[in-house]
Amino acid sequence: MLLYSVHIPAPLLATANGTDNRPLVLAAVLLSLVVAYLASKIGGEICIRLNLPPVLGELLAGVVIGVSALHLLVFPEGGENGSGSWIMSLLQLGTTLSPEAITSIFHQESDVISVLAELGVVILLFEIGLESELTELLKVGFQATLVAVVGVVTPFALGTVGLILLFGTPIVPAIFAGAALTATSIGITAKVLAEIQQLTSKEGQIIIGAAVLDDVLGIVVLTVVASLGREGQVEIGNVVYLIVSAGVFLIGSIWLGRLLSPMFVKVVDELKTRGQLLIAALIVAFTLAYIADVIQLEAILGAFAAGLILAETEKHRELAKQVIPIADMLVPVFFVAVGARTDVSVLNPLVPENWEGLIIASFLIGVAVIGKVVTGFAVFGQPGINRFAIGVGMIPRGEVGLVFASVGSASGLLSKSLEAAIIVMVILTTFVAPPLLRVVFAKSEEAIGEGVRGEE
Repeated sequence: MLLYSVHIPAPLLATANGTDNRPLVLAAVLLSLVVAYLASKIGGEICIRLNLPPVLGELLAGVVIGVSALHLLVFPEGGENGSGSWIMSLLQLGTTLSPEAITSIFHQESDVISVLAELGVVILLFEIGLESELTELLKVGFQATLVAVVGVVTPFALGTVGLILLFGTPIVPAIFAGAALTATSIGITAKVLAEIQQLTSKEGQIIIGAAVLDDVLGIVVLTVVASLGREGQVEIGNVVYLIVSAGVFLIGSIWLGRLLSPMFVKVVDELKTRGQLLIAALIVAFTLAYIADVIQLEAILGAFAAGLILAETEKHRELAKQVIPIADMLVPVFFVAVGARTDVSVLNPLVPENWEGLIIASFLIGVAVIGKVVTGFAVFGQPGINRFAIGVGMIPRGEVGLVFASVGSASGLLSKSLEAAIIVMVILTTFVAPPLLRVVFAKSEEAIGEGVRGEE
């Protein structure tokens, strides 16, 4: 399933007056990429200097250049025809184009950026899979598994039921929003734990193990929910089928992949042309993504499974390094596009019609925090462990939460206010978790120090 709908006018790249506008479409795409890359780099640099995840900067940069503010990068989903796009206005300088031609070029430029964004999220999930060690997943133990399951079930249930009962949200959109509350950003949490030298602590090991399992469970949930979005309704039989098929696909592809991985390494070693490892890996990733898409699951599930498989080979470290430039080129396009599509003006508190959306956003943020903090208290048999720190470590949603939001938006089932509320939830949970994690670990160390002094 594509994250964004793609519309290719016919005849391809032709305007109403019959002129071939391929050069102008290419110019519009190149200009859009310049704007997206500049915005992502500026936003990322600002955030990293504030000791915040660069992905937040890329998302916020997208909001600034998108439909919410500057209208530099806009998409047709909101009824835009290109007339309000600064890029289209700049393209008209020195040319004479009819309104129909501008609309045609605008749609084609948007299609290309959307496809690049989709490739970006596929590469992102492939990279996340590469960073997840399957053998470690199998060793994380009961405690981390329990934390992960509680961390998925609790916010999903609270969010979905709360939206239905308190706000009268239809079932499928409520399920989408509840699913967006489930995932934990392992990258952000791991970075903070490493900085405060808690990565190898008992709490750190449980957090990381649970976060990895959390991502696996979250991707399965996303696959099921996205499929429900295509159907537009919830049927128990369909839900069971989707859960089973997603599980069978993930487990089956990993099992088969581990059997065939020695052959993969052997083939790569025999190749003599440049880029043999990267191209071979992308063939595996795109093949599994294609299969997942064809059987009505999500392409990102296949990409994630490919990452898990290839992470088990002796080539995984070299491959991880080679994927980085591809990710650096495509993943920012995804984050900027998500931000650019988000109309945060629907949460303007000065407009009375927006108050319901603000209340929903506040509700989602509360559930997002509480639903993860309680996971620490699911740990038992570990005297002296910092349960609050474990819960706080599971709070940030980061890039995985944005994947959920983009799929929900592409389905057309989310209202603008609910979509914006999900984005705000992702931003705030990702902002608040790093400093809060430092605080709870610092207080834990102070308590231990006072206990030692008391014994003396």
